[in-house]
Amino acid sequence: MTAFLYPQETVSRRVVDISGLWKFKVDTDSEGRSEGWKDGLTNTTDMAVPSSYNDIYTDKALRDHCGDVWYQTEFLAPKEWQDLDVLVRFGSATHRAIVWVNGEEVASHEGGYMPFAGKLNDVVKFGQKNTLVVVVNNELSETTIPCGNVKQYDDGVREVKPWFDFFNYSGLHRPVKLLALPKQRITDMTVLTDFEGSQGKVDFTIEADIPAGALLSVKLYDADGKQVSQGEGTKGELQVDNVNLWQPGKGYLYTLEATIEKEGEILDQYPLEVGIRTVKVEGTKFLINNEPFYFKGFGKHEDSDHRGRGYDPVVNLRDMELLNWIGANSIRTSHYPYAEEFMQLADRKGLVVINETPAVGQINLLPFGGDMGGAFAMLGSGGSNQVQNFFELDQVKSKGMENHKDAVRELIQRDKNHACVVMWSISNEPDTTHEAAGEYFGEVFDYARSQDPQNRPMTFVNVLVAPHGKCKAAQHADVICLNRYYGWYMMGGYEMRNAGKAFAAELSSWSTEGKPIVITEYGADTMAGVHKLPSVQWSEEYQIEYLDQQHEAFDGCEALVGEQMWNFADFQTWEGIMRVDGNKKGAFTRNRQPKMSAHYLKSRWEKIADFNHKP
Repeated sequence: MTAFLYPQETVSRRVVDISGLWKFKVDTDSEGRSEGWKDGLTNTTDMAVPSSYNDIYTDKALRDHCGDVWYQTEFLAPKEWQDLDVLVRFGSATHRAIVWVNGEEVASHEGGYMPFAGKLNDVVKFGQKNTLVVVVNNELSETTIPCGNVKQYDDGVREVKPWFDFFNYSGLHRPVKLLALPKQRITDMTVLTDFEGSQGKVDFTIEADIPAGALLSVKLYDADGKQVSQGEGTKGELQVDNVNLWQPGKGYLYTLEATIEKEGEILDQYPLEVGIRTVKVEGTKFLINNEPFYFKGFGKHEDSDHRGRGYDPVVNLRDMELLNWIGANSIRTSHYPYAEEFMQLADRKGLVVINETPAVGQINLLPFGGDMGGAFAMLGSGGSNQVQNFFELDQVKSKGMENHKDAVRELIQRDKNHACVVMWSISNEPDTTHEAAGEYFGEVFDYARSQDPQNRPMTFVNVLVAPHGKCKAAQHADVICLNRYYGWYMMGGYEMRNAGKAFAAELSSWSTEGKPIVITEYGADTMAGVHKLPSVQWSEEYQIEYLDQQHEAFDGCEALVGEQMWNFADFQTWEGIMRVDGNKKGAFTRNRQPKMSAHYLKSRWEKIADFNHKP
C-alpha cells in the first residue's frame, strides 16, 4: 500500500512515531520464514530504528550479512482510534520487506528508499498491546534497483556484491509511524506553479473520498500565516498577488490547506508546503524562474558514522549548514532518493536538488565476479570491452525494466510537489554503449515524462565508458550530466598537468549536442591530514591541484551550467584495496570537518553568481 502523503498531525489526523530500540535477530540459516518468526522472535538483541544495522555492533558477520534480518516491536492502539483507519507506515526498508501485525501480513514492499504502509484495522487489538514483526532482505541481482549479485563461498557463506561504489547499508533506515486517519479523507495532492510579473499561480488537483453533502475547500497561506487565496473543489487555480517566489537560497514557502467539511464539522484536513517557481531548459541554458541558473555543489550520500544510512536530523542540519558555508546551492541525491525530511529541509533552505532514482550499477560486472575492485580501473579509464550487453539481457529488459519504472514512478509520486526538485535523474553511470541501451532508456524516459505533472527536465548520468559519439542514451536526456575523473582514475600523478586540457576537449565535443551540461562528479581521493610538497595522490595538496585542472576546463565551456564535486563528505564503501576504509573524495571528512579543498571551493563558489554566470 502506497502512502506518499507525508504523515502530519492535523485536527483530523493522528501520528505516533514508534521508532526506537526494537528487538532484532539475524536469520543466519535462512529459516525464519519457514519457522514462523512472524509470530514473534526469540533470542533477540537490540537494534535502533531508524539506522543501518551494519555498523552498530562489532561482529563482521553481521556487518556483511547477506539475506534476511528480523525486527520486532510492540505498540498500543488506543480505543478512540476504532472508528478511524489505522495504518503503520515505514519511511523505507532496504531493499525489501514484509510486515506482520499479530501474525497477520499487513504490508510488503520492493525497493529500499520509498515509504509504504499497511492497514491494520482487521488485525489490530484496540486498547491492547500489539506485536509488529518485519523481515528485511538486502540481496541484489542484475534486475534489482540498485543492481548487484550474491556470491556464495565454499564454506556456504554468502556475500552481497553491489555493482556500485558505496556500502550496501541495510535495515529500517527511516522512521516508522502509526497513523490514525479518517475513513473518508484526502489521499493525494498535486500542485503546478507559475508566475507572470508579480502575479503567481498555483494549480491544484486533489484526490479525496468526499462524503455526500460535504465540501472540499482550499486555502493558501503565506509564510506569515495570512490567507492570500482560496478555492473549492478537487481542481482549481489560485491567483497570488505580489508573489514571493521560491528561489535558490531563498526557500519561500506557502501552505496549501485542503479541508473536507460537512455541516460545520471538519472531516479531514491536510496542509502542503508549496514553493512557487518555474523550471525549464532553453538551448544550453537551465532556467529557474526564467533566469539562467548555475549549479554549484556536490554529489552526496546519506552516510555517517554508526548510523550508516539511518535518518538523523542532526546530520541533515549540519550538512545544510556546511553547504551554506561553502557557497553551494545544489546537490544530487546520489544514488537513491533521500529521506522525506531531507527534502522538506531543502525546500525550506532553498537548496536546489537533482533527484535521482536508485538505478545504479546498470553495468555488467559478472565477468569480474561482481567485484567492484576488479573493474574499477577499467571503468575509470573508459574501457568497456569486458562489460557489455547489460541491456540486452532478457531479464533486464523485462523484470529489470519493470523494477526501474516502479522506482521512477514512486520517486516522482513522492517528491512531485517539492519546489527544491528541479530535475529527475533516471540512472547513474549505466553502460550506454550499445543500441539496446538506447531502446531501454527511450522507453524509461518516455515513462518518466508521463509521470511528472510539472514536466521537469529529465537526465541520466553518463560514465566515461560511453563518451560523446558512443553513448546511445544521451539523445533522450534534456540535460547532459557527466561523471569524469581526468587526473584521478586516468591521467593521474605527474600526467595530471594535462588533465584539464583532455577534459576540455571532451566538453567541447559534448557541447555540439546543444544541451546544458552539468558535471555531476569530479574528484580525487584525499586523506585528511596527508600533506606533501611536491604533491602526491591522496594528499590534500593534490586535491587542490586536481580541482584547478577541472575548473580550467569548466570555465572554458559555455554550455556548462554546473559543477557538483564528488563528494560532499567521505563515505563508506565495500571493503577492498581501492579504498581506505571508504571513499575519501569528500571536501569534508565523514564527521563533517573541512579539508583544504573545502576552503578552496568556498573561495571559488562565493565568486560565482547563482544566476547569469558567465564562464
